[in-house]
Amino acid sequence: MTNPTPTQPNPLSVTHEEPVQPTLMRCFMGSLISGGFAYACMMLTSAIASTFANKPIHSDNPIAVNISAAVRTLVTGVSTLATFIFAFAALGLFCLGLQLLFQKITKKA
Repeated sequence: MTNPTPTQPNPLSVTHEEPVQPTLMRCFMGSLISGGFAYACMMLTSAIASTFANKPIHSDNPIAVNISAAVRTLVTGVSTLATFIFAFAALGLFCLGLQLLFQKITKKA
């Protein structure tokens, strides 16, 4: 086994890079992408909810009915959570882009 020389970087060491500054284009493109994902998740959530509503549970076993209701609630809830996460990310990025735009305008004036 060879010892690493001091000129070789240690793969386990943490490098401190400068953070990337947000730009108008990055904010608005990220907002557009996140908004697209939110819309797709919203359509998926709507399809899941309508499918569950159109196919009721037919069983005389109360345990089976309770488990299936819990699973339906969890699936719908996770899909709705993903929708709102993407929607809030899109809104936040859009507002950050507006803030950067206003800062750019006020610095020129």
